Amino acid sequence: MKFYTHLVDIEEILVDLDSLNLSDKEKKHLTELVDANLHSTILDAILSELSEEDKKVFLHHLSEQNNDKIWELLNEKTDKIEDKIKAAALEIKGEIHKDIKEAKEKK
Repeated sequence: MKFYTHLVDIEEILVDLDSLNLSDKEKKHLTELVDANLHSTILDAILSELSEEDKKVFLHHLSEQNNDKIWELLNEKTDKIEDKIKAAALEIKGEIHKDIKEAKEKK
């Protein structure tokens, strides 16, 4: 489980994907793309807040999936990181919703 799942919910995106009349394989693939896009966006938001040394420590904890250490580092080295994660997720989710809406209109 990703360390930020308590902050970011993608359920509404999954509901939107359901409305596209996709095969199970297509839906699974798009869900994985949404997850990867969201993850990349959140990591970018976090890494932009950390020093070079702290980035290395963060990435080490991430590779070890040590969520407690990740949050310990982020809370010590950043200011209001949870708000920044939520904002980054909200922005990318908005873009995804827009893409889904456009896909619906083209059908």
